[in-house]
Amino acid sequence: MVRIFSFAAVAVLFASSAAAAATGRGKCGTTLTLPSELESKAAEVVKTHKLKIASMPSGSRAASRSVPVNWHVIDDGSKGKLTSAQIAEQLRVLNLSYSNASMPFTFTLAKTTRTTNSDWFYNAFGGTSQESAMKSALRSGGAGTLNLYSVDLSAQGLLGYATFPSSYSSAPSKDGVVFEYRSIPGGSLAPYNLGATLTHEVGHWVGLYHTFQGGCSGNGDFVSDTPAEASPASGCPKGRDTCSGGGLDPVNNFMDYSDDACMYAFSSGQATRAAALCNQYRASV
Repeated sequence: MVRIFSFAAVAVLFASSAAAAATGRGKCGTTLTLPSELESKAAEVVKTHKLKIASMPSGSRAASRSVPVNWHVIDDGSKGKLTSAQIAEQLRVLNLSYSNASMPFTFTLAKTTRTTNSDWFYNAFGGTSQESAMKSALRSGGAGTLNLYSVDLSAQGLLGYATFPSSYSSAPSKDGVVFEYRSIPGGSLAPYNLGATLTHEVGHWVGLYHTFQGGCSGNGDFVSDTPAEASPASGCPKGRDTCSGGGLDPVNNFMDYSDDACMYAFSSGQATRAAALCNQYRASV
C-alpha cells in the first residue's frame, strides 16, 4: 500500500482492486520545509488535532489487542535521526487515533533500532532491492508485530506504504510500514506533519482500504458505513459529495487523502473489518 505525495500536483492514484498490493494517498505540496512563520504554531496545531481525535466517540475497548511495535529508525548520518521523545509522541498520536470507533488495537513500543544507511534512507520504496535488504536485515517478530521503518521518501513522491494482512503468509519478510520521517507530529512536512500518515498506513496494515476505493460503484472499501467517494479528497473539503445518494464524502476519515488536520475518525464498520482481518491473518494480534 503506497501513500502518494506529489510535490508538484495532486496525484489521483490508488489500487484498482481489493487484491492490489499497493495503495496510496495523493497530495499536493510546494515545499518540504515547514515555513518559519508557522514553526511557532506547530505545537498548537498538533494539540488541536489531538482534541478533535479525542472528541470522537470511543466506544468499548474491552476487546483491545496489544500490538508490539518495532521501530526501525534509518538515517543518512545526519537526517532522519528521530529522538525517543519524537517516537513516543507519534505512538501517542497513533493510539489516540485508534481509540475511537471501538478500534480494537493499542500499540506499544517493543524495541527501537537505529541504522545509518543512506541507500536505505533514500531508496527503500516498494519493490526495490534497498527495501528488501532493509527489511531482511531489520524485521523481527511474527504476523502480529508491527514493524515501522522511518525513511526519506521525497524522491519517490511518497508519504508511506504498507502491507495488507493477507500478504503476510506469502511474504512475511516484507510485512510492515515504511513512511516519511518528516510526517511525525511536529515534523517539517506540513500540512502532513500531525502524525496521520502513520495512522493511515497502519490502517492498511490492519486491512483497511481507501475510502475512495472503487469510486462510486461496486463494493468500494468493503465497509458499509463509509460513504462512497469518487476520488481522493485534498485539503479539507467539508460538505463534498462526489457520489450522489450515499452521503457526504468521509473527508475526516483517516483512510482518505485529506490534510492531516482534517483527519480524526474511523467508522465502526472499519473497526469491525480490521478486527476480522486481523483475526484471520494476524492471529497473534
